[in-house]
Amino acid sequence: MNHTVLVIAVTALVTMFLRFVPFLLFGGKRETPAYISYLGRLLPYAVMAMLVVYCLRNISFLSAPFGVPELISCAVVALLHVWKRSSILSILGGTACYMLLVQLVF
Repeated sequence: MNHTVLVIAVTALVTMFLRFVPFLLFGGKRETPAYISYLGRLLPYAVMAMLVVYCLRNISFLSAPFGVPELISCAVVALLHVWKRSSILSILGGTACYMLLVQLVF
């Protein structure tokens, strides 16, 4: 019990510290360095690309269902995002589509 509480407390403190560091370093009247602004623009796209590669890495095109549920779900995500411009809707819709395909169709 004490060990669990200690682990949670340390984790909370480290998380808070990491959340406050940018405000301590770049807060106030100092200008944000150009490379930090660059990373702020670039990293969201890089992280999303890595997540897509990670999610699709185990597709086998040589055995059934040949990656069909994954590809259909990716298309649903793309279409929902182009149509509604909502990340949450796209993620939830793609996840629901994939789960329905895997559980009921394939």
